[in-house]
Formats: sequence, structure tokens, C-alpha cells
Amino acid sequence: MQGNVTPLRPSQSFRNAELPEFVTLRVEKYYRERVRDTWGGGHIMRGRAPGADALHLSSNDYLAVARHPKIQQAMAESMLREGNGMLMSGIFLHGANPQLELEERFAAYLHAEAGVLCQSGYNANVGLLQAIAHEQTPVYADMMAHMSLWEGIRSAGAKAVTVFHNDLQHLERQMLRHGPGVVVVDSVYSTSGSLCPLAEIVALCEAQGSVLVVDESHSLGTHGPGGAGLVVELGLEERVHFRTASLAKAFAGRAGFIACARRFQEYFKFESNPAIFSSTLLPHEVRGLDATLAVIRAEEWRRERLRAIAARVRAELDALGYNLNDSASQIVSLESGTEEKTIELRDALEARGVFGAIFCAPATPKNRALMRFSLNAGMSDAEVERLLAACRDIRAEVDMANWPSTRRKLRGKAAPAEGMAPARAAA
Repeated sequence: MQGNVTPLRPSQSFRNAELPEFVTLRVEKYYRERVRDTWGGGHIMRGRAPGADALHLSSNDYLAVARHPKIQQAMAESMLREGNGMLMSGIFLHGANPQLELEERFAAYLHAEAGVLCQSGYNANVGLLQAIAHEQTPVYADMMAHMSLWEGIRSAGAKAVTVFHNDLQHLERQMLRHGPGVVVVDSVYSTSGSLCPLAEIVALCEAQGSVLVVDESHSLGTHGPGGAGLVVELGLEERVHFRTASLAKAFAGRAGFIACARRFQEYFKFESNPAIFSSTLLPHEVRGLDATLAVIRAEEWRRERLRAIAARVRAELDALGYNLNDSASQIVSLESGTEEKTIELRDALEARGVFGAIFCAPATPKNRALMRFSLNAGMSDAEVERLLAACRDIRAEVDMANWPSTRRKLRGKAAPAEGMAPARAAA
């Protein structure tokens, strides 16, 4: 099978040190099993080069603020005034400091006692799990939880206990078997766009004496009053121990955040390796995030527009027969199954100028690859119709009726099957 592939420019001819056999075998296995045998010599992530009129649905800029003039101005003025500032670990920050002041504003925004700005959402999750779990701690992870949460479990040396996606009964059985520990979930799951049953999860954690970590990367900015997230929307902020978020989604920046108790804030900064051994945010990043926070809180129309677009797209794709795997958010995915089928789906959409984001193993379970559309508030009605028309037109071309996800929908089983290997969700 040959897919459309955008070639890479050859690099200059320099010679690298020769790798030993144990590394070479791993590299060659990738090129043999995935590139040659599965992708037909192409690459699943590289199809057509998008034209000037392409509809891009792979960005996580849900509220379409990345080019907001107030944010751009704040960042540009900071760069001219402060440059890259003083490059050092955050453990040296104290007193009056823009990053520490922004931490306080973000904490107040999230209705939290305190918070910590991190270099990324990935670092926030890895560092947090490392700081609260150890070898004897069972960590109950939804099988669709973000990869950074799984990496945090590994980094802590803790015992990972997989929980079927959004399955409260399975979570309770696992907790009764393994005892009190840490539960990690996403409020909005990045692969399918499904929502976590947070109120029920909170009640289970309280009953079993367990800590709850909620990753709000895909609900911060888009849900709740002023965009404060799903936990605040549900009134659970005083019952959730930790909330984390990547600020590279609705906040269109490059940072992460942890909402926590005041006493935990300092402990984390001086006990978490990612916090200790990474530099602070740059001044223009801090100023940009500060301006973004003001924009997101003030411009409610962006959330309203996003909700309207997402509701229409979900309803019409569902009516066309696509299995959306319980999406209830701005994330909408078409689960085509095998990687070969997903390349066919990619090519069919890109031929019509629609560019989404492919998710495949290890971001999804094997043979449950998909195309994810990240909808955004900046989409025009014409662009929404263009997406829907493309999805309407390609159904026979991509054999949608015979996708395993379509057959599950017809059987009334949209949720992931029990016993499936856990996904490691991507951003």
C-alpha cells in the first residue's frame, strides 16, 4: 500500500558514531515492521502537504487565541524589554517575581489554595506522581489516561493498576483488591473527547481513602465559569486533591500547571526532579500566559462558539453513522481501526483539504488507530460544513460501514472492550 508522503529534505552529509547492535536492532525493527510492512514504505504521519486553503484541525488551540493581538503584544513587549531573562531553576525564585505572581493568579482562577507553574503538562504530571507515589503505592489509571500520567507512575516506581475506561465498577473492584492509593484520570480524554464521571470518581476516592489527580488539559479554558475547568464547573474543587493541566491547549502557550494545597506547593518545588532540574519559564512566556488568562476569562463568546460547533459536528457525524466513542467535547475522532485503514482515511480527507491528527499505537491500543479533529472557536460556518461534507462523501471510499468501531456502534457498544491493553494517550 502506498500513501501520499511528504518527503523530508536530506540533511548535510555528516557521519554519526556507529550504534551498537542492541540499539541498531530496535531501530531496524521500527523501519521493517512499521514503515515497510505496515505503512507500505510511506509514513502514517506524513501525507499531503497542506495547501493555503487547507482546513487544519490538528491544533489544540481550542479557543483560537494563539494570534490574539493582546497576547502577541504582551509577549513582544516582554521580549524587547526583558529578553530571555535569567535562566535558572525555579527553586531559586522568591520574593516579588512575575512567575510566582502568575502562579497565584492561576490558583485563584482555579479556586485552589496554591499552584505551581511547570515547564509543560508532561513535566507537571511526571513530577507530581513522582512526588506523591512510591514503590508500595497502587496508582489506579484509566486506560485512556494521558501518557504523561503513565510515565509519572513509572518514574515513581509505583504499581500501575489499569482501570477500564470510565468504568466505576471496575475501579471500585481494583481499589478493594489493592487498597488505598492514587487515582489518575483526565477530565476530558484527549483521544476520544469523552468526559470523566468526576463526581462518582470523587465519591469512590473518598470512600476508599485515595488521592485523586485530575488532568484538566482539555477542559481548562473550555469548560466551567470563565474557563476554570470541569472540576470547578461541577463544584468539586474542594474534594479533588490535585489538578494538572498543559497550557499548550486552550491557553496556546508552552507550560503546565498544578493546582494544590499551599503546604504542598513548596514541598513539590523542592522534591520533584522535573521542578528542581528544569529552568523557569521565560519572561515572555509568563507575560503571554498572563495576557491569555485575561482574554480567556473575559471572552465568553469563544466558549459559546466552540460548544455550538462541537455540538453540531458531533450530532451530524453521529447521524452519518460514525462511532464517536462517547465524545462530549470539542475533541471528535473517527476510529478507523488498523493503521493501514487510517492511512486510507487520512488520504481521503486530505484529498478534500481536511487535515486532522492521526493517533495510533502507542497513543491508542493496537488496531484502534483514529483520526482526531480538534475543533476550535475560530472555525467559520463554511469550514464546519466543509468538514461535514468531507466526512459525508468519504464513507464508501474508506469502507466506514465495515470499521470495527462502526460495528460496535451498531451493537450498542461504543466503549472500549474490557481486557484491552491500555492506551497511552497523546497530547
